[in-house]
Amino acid sequence: MKPLASMPRDTAASIHTVMADIDDTLTSDGRLPASAYSALESLREAGFRVAAITGRPAGWCDMIARFWPVDGVVGENGAFYYAYDNAARKMRRVFSANDVVRRNNKLRYEQIAARILSEVPGAAVSADQAFREADLAIDFCEDVPALERAEVDRIKAIFEEEGAVAKVSSIHVNGWYGSYDKLTMTRRFATEVLDLDLDGEKDRIVFCGDSPNDAPMFGFFPNACGVANVLDFKGRIDAEPGWITTARGGEGFAELAKALIAAKNISDRRMSA
Repeated sequence: MKPLASMPRDTAASIHTVMADIDDTLTSDGRLPASAYSALESLREAGFRVAAITGRPAGWCDMIARFWPVDGVVGENGAFYYAYDNAARKMRRVFSANDVVRRNNKLRYEQIAARILSEVPGAAVSADQAFREADLAIDFCEDVPALERAEVDRIKAIFEEEGAVAKVSSIHVNGWYGSYDKLTMTRRFATEVLDLDLDGEKDRIVFCGDSPNDAPMFGFFPNACGVANVLDFKGRIDAEPGWITTARGGEGFAELAKALIAAKNISDRRMSA
């Protein structure tokens, strides 16, 4: 991971799309700071395409897609994307699995949750579970006292013993049945909403994140950027970002946005001169 400040100006100026995780990437200590939200607005106003790529639930993502300055949201670690068409006043909702599969999986998640709560004292079903459509989120530090790393690893292992995919975020262990992840649904979102060929444009897209469930995105985008707290997971992420900010959380994202906008403005002035 190289300091963001050392990103070549031409590389920064070539970026046209910014994608970001939410928890501990846009947020700081569980809150969305004005600096991070303002950074989203500034990116949109500067002409960037902007999307949130998160593990948060469908209910939250509906609100985010509708009210935040973003082109859309990939939620529940790739289970779906939501994109709101302001002109048509219509929400586009696209899922990886159909309604029947999702309903059947919820019954399986109830059994997994019971096992985890029995075997890992202190763990809890996430407070946002009621708003989820496709996965099970186990809280290990958001609304409960932080669990030890070994306990978090045990939660992940139980999901996997039950045949589910499991990913660790900065606050939850998310488990689901299906072959998707953040990257697979982002690819579909990019094609269907942004009209982008992700493979052809990946050098010109920045994904910003902070934790192990962001690894598919970090590994795919050469100019992926971690906020400084990604270092909390050093050695535990399958793929690390190419760049890293000096600030943590939302302030780190604001640092990234400022750098990209500045590089774009310089490039635009040169082209118009």
